[in-house]
Amino acid sequence: MNMHLSDIKRFDMLKKPIRQRHFLRPLTWLLSYPAVLAHRVKITKIGMHGIKPPYLLLCNHNSFIDFKVTTVAIFPHRANYLVAIDGFIGREWLLRNVGCICKRKFTNDTVMVRHMKKVADNGDVIVLYPEARYSLCGTNAILPESLGKLVKLLKIPVVSLIMHGHHVNSPFWNLKDRGVKHMEAVLAQLVSKDEIDLLDHNEINDRINTAFKYDDFAWQREKKIRIDYPERAKGLHKVLYQCPACYTQYRMMSEGIKLWCEHCKKEWNMSEYGELTAVEGATEFSHIPDWYEWEREQVRREVENGSYRFESDVTVDSLPNAKGFIHLGNGKLTHDMKGFLLEGEYEGSPYSVSISSRALYSCHIEYNYLGKHGDCIDLNTLTDTYYIYPKCSEFSVTKIALATEELYKFSRTQSSAAAVKRTLGTGDGVSATSRL
Repeated sequence: MNMHLSDIKRFDMLKKPIRQRHFLRPLTWLLSYPAVLAHRVKITKIGMHGIKPPYLLLCNHNSFIDFKVTTVAIFPHRANYLVAIDGFIGREWLLRNVGCICKRKFTNDTVMVRHMKKVADNGDVIVLYPEARYSLCGTNAILPESLGKLVKLLKIPVVSLIMHGHHVNSPFWNLKDRGVKHMEAVLAQLVSKDEIDLLDHNEINDRINTAFKYDDFAWQREKKIRIDYPERAKGLHKVLYQCPACYTQYRMMSEGIKLWCEHCKKEWNMSEYGELTAVEGATEFSHIPDWYEWEREQVRREVENGSYRFESDVTVDSLPNAKGFIHLGNGKLTHDMKGFLLEGEYEGSPYSVSISSRALYSCHIEYNYLGKHGDCIDLNTLTDTYYIYPKCSEFSVTKIALATEELYKFSRTQSSAAAVKRTLGTGDGVSATSRL
């Protein structure tokens, strides 16, 4: 008997958040403190005197140790964490009872706002990782514009926890723990309760975005943190997918301490302090985030001239609930100026998922998901999560992530320009001046 996708039970997003169970709190501390002590993490508190829950805690996101440092930073207070649905697979009971709230990434979900309001009413800490994914190269990612409005609605203080050293210790493109010592974290009050009514949401966003400017490789260089891990460059080509010497895409490779282009054969070495040096010729970018931002510029040009497009046959897994993935089989993914379009068929019934470029300010990607499934794009609706694995031989999920962000900015700019044009009345060829 064929099963339609609509018949599959969905995760109960409406279930109210549970206050962290008292009997599980020692377990969270037991799992967190050893790692924090092993890495000798220094937690500095700024403007936190007298600050008690409830408050909204915004944390940057670079690796799994983020959660452990967060637990220690807010000790002894309990919290509710917003966690992506893949974190709930096979352990929903545990995660709910330690205070986790399930979220589908990059979706506008009013239910989550109600859950956060409930946590605030309970007098607990709301922990949110607003970048919604691990940083790709140790620098800040785009934040949702809705944060300021959320703060105005919750009417509780806003605190940031910016952690340094987590990316260079265990980068998203090669998760091996390098054992970095003397990592740092800064817990700081950004917006007091008294300021919430005085500031508008844009001013609150400005404060948050200023606090979220960080660069782990710059931090490593400044602190002179030596990482002698012999495979420290392995996987870096996942982020640095375009050669700055010959401009070829998808032919970069990495192994050991080397990064190289298979097209023009140029090579770079990664030093123990996280810097790149060309083996021969000029070093285009010694700082890894500079290379990454150069790639963004190349993508932006494609978007601005309207030529950006990615299309590939794919395999698709669906995650409707916490029981695990459902393999949907083959499909087709198109990502162009309009946004994402996923088309496929499951058990004889066709399905499609369409997300416009204006509706998605960023997207989640994975490099070799779970160490065996390959690179993928993670698209979410309010009721489902799709892990999408392109079949084409040459592509980069990093480029797709960059393009998602640039398409969003471009579409917003175009819409704003069109609105101004309509307001001024220039759309029918009559000058604005003649209408004044």
